[in-house]
Amino acid sequence: MSDKTMTPERAVGELRSGMTIGIGGWGSRRKPMALVRALLRTDVTELTVISCGGPDIGLLAAAGRIRRLIAPFVTLDSVPLEPHYRAARERGGLALTEIDEAMFLWGLRAAANRLPFLPVRAGLGSDVMRVSPELRTVVSPYEDGEEFVAVPALRMDAALVHLDRADRHGNGQYLGPDPYFDDLFCAAAERAYLSCERLVDGFAGAVPQTLLIGRHSVTGVVETPNGAHFTSCAPGHGRDEAFQRMYATTPWDAFAERFLQGDEKAYQAAVESWHQERTR
Repeated sequence: MSDKTMTPERAVGELRSGMTIGIGGWGSRRKPMALVRALLRTDVTELTVISCGGPDIGLLAAAGRIRRLIAPFVTLDSVPLEPHYRAARERGGLALTEIDEAMFLWGLRAAANRLPFLPVRAGLGSDVMRVSPELRTVVSPYEDGEEFVAVPALRMDAALVHLDRADRHGNGQYLGPDPYFDDLFCAAAERAYLSCERLVDGFAGAVPQTLLIGRHSVTGVVETPNGAHFTSCAPGHGRDEAFQRMYATTPWDAFAERFLQGDEKAYQAAVESWHQERTR
């Protein structure tokens, strides 16, 4: 079995402008933030991004990297609407396809199974169909004749996800309470890059249900301790609420100037310095 380990820079170096990329996690929880920050250090732009959005979308939208977003929401959880995403939308900086969470799930399942769409009841009778007029409906070919939303497959050129543990071959384990849709993102993408808190040599004794992602769907593995910061990565650490509040209330240029000018090591050092300043 091949060793798929790589640096964040190499992983995002395989992305190109105009691609459709998926970003795992949920809101401000277990986001592959180190990979997103590495992506910001490239000149990749004009992206279509598929995400249960959190600060990953806020960072990319504020930096002008997103052409179109497909998402059920963009939130920081304790801050209901991601402020830098909101600012980008208000200035017309990106297009949005907003769909129901259940539609999002089945769009990922369709892509993972290489189907063009899957029929769902979610969205019928709601404003989702009005705000996303590109969506279509289908009628059951059986006696019931029921109408469904035909949720299109959410296919991706690449996916970025973050888990607690991974081995060098691309197998990944989550230790928290929720798998989110990370396995589906990897299965739905042509390429998937898995960052992790820690590389391990194996998963002896692991509860099988925690072995979320298999090596067959992973292109590269990146070890990034604290790489989900400032989002949570339970049970290892919670969300850095103080830092998130600062991020949410700081003008983008000022935040980027202090925290996004160097590599990941520089980011982590800047975060530590900021926390030390607060306690003096």
